[in-house]
Amino acid sequence: MTNHRIALIPGDGIGTEVIPAACHVLDTVTARHGIRLTYESFDWSCERYAHLGSMMPEDGLRRLRGHDAVLLGAVGHPGVPDHVSLWGLLIPIRRGFQQYVNLRPVRVFEGVPSPLRDARPGDVDLVVVRENVEGEYGEIGGRLGRGFPEEMAVQEAVFTRRGVTRILDHAFALAGRRGGRLTSATKSNGIVHTMPFWDELVAERAAGHPEVTWDQEHIDALAAKFVLDPGRFDVVVASNLFGDILSDLAAAVAGSIGIAPSANLNPERDHPSMFEPVHGSAPDIAGRGIANPLGAIWSAALMLDHLGHAEAAARITDAIAAVLATAPVRTPDLGGTATTREFTEALVELL
Repeated sequence: MTNHRIALIPGDGIGTEVIPAACHVLDTVTARHGIRLTYESFDWSCERYAHLGSMMPEDGLRRLRGHDAVLLGAVGHPGVPDHVSLWGLLIPIRRGFQQYVNLRPVRVFEGVPSPLRDARPGDVDLVVVRENVEGEYGEIGGRLGRGFPEEMAVQEAVFTRRGVTRILDHAFALAGRRGGRLTSATKSNGIVHTMPFWDELVAERAAGHPEVTWDQEHIDALAAKFVLDPGRFDVVVASNLFGDILSDLAAAVAGSIGIAPSANLNPERDHPSMFEPVHGSAPDIAGRGIANPLGAIWSAALMLDHLGHAEAAARITDAIAAVLATAPVRTPDLGGTATTREFTEALVELL
């Protein structure tokens, strides 16, 4: 029996509701595939910040390092500024463990109508590959003259050859395994240094992947085409900011951000990778037991796949598709009245 150590960080809001649901599904599937998951839970959250002044302890990364993967629920609470909660927990894990690939698959499922008339099941099946540790979310910069008329803020975007080429190589390789099409998000007509650099490296790395057909789109036009014709895209590679925006837009195209998963990958496996739904902590519905668990469950499937259990992962994603296509049970975000537990049990029955 294969054993994996999994760190659980339920976090804030509905994170504490969807992580148990994901673990229930994981335990159901892994029991039939000779896989044992050993969980260790950490209470790192905005609640911890309120009591102790930090989102996680100083030795947090050391305590996570011995695990094979991290499954995270959500981060954020109205009483804690977002830049405090994210830079106190999520971003240090991503950067400390060199999780430079943020993978966000998007599908339109049968039974979940897209807000777009022509986005039908089977037509929209894409992956956004987002650079995850540098780009526009660099730490270089600061504030000067606070409170004075001349107050200013400077934020530096950092694009390194190593950082850009490794995300491009990952995206091109993924496109080669999928439909053989890649689109690069850029804005080189307006951003004069970093984006032309990005474009040059895209063309350079493309030469090593002749099996992939590629193009590039300016981010504003690309966002419009995500809405007008999402079925044309297969793999979309983008910088940190552009990938963040595009992946949330694509999730909305698919019908609900509550379904959307993500993987923060360290492809070299020198460090644990982290898996999380993208829906956030949703404080408006937290504690009511009605959160959609599919984002966390799909993220758990991505985790199994990363750990080398593709068949078990596929069983989960197949069950997600089946429950949406055949079962009437729906959480409120999908137009139903089911609780998180009821929805999870319906999925487990199919498994």
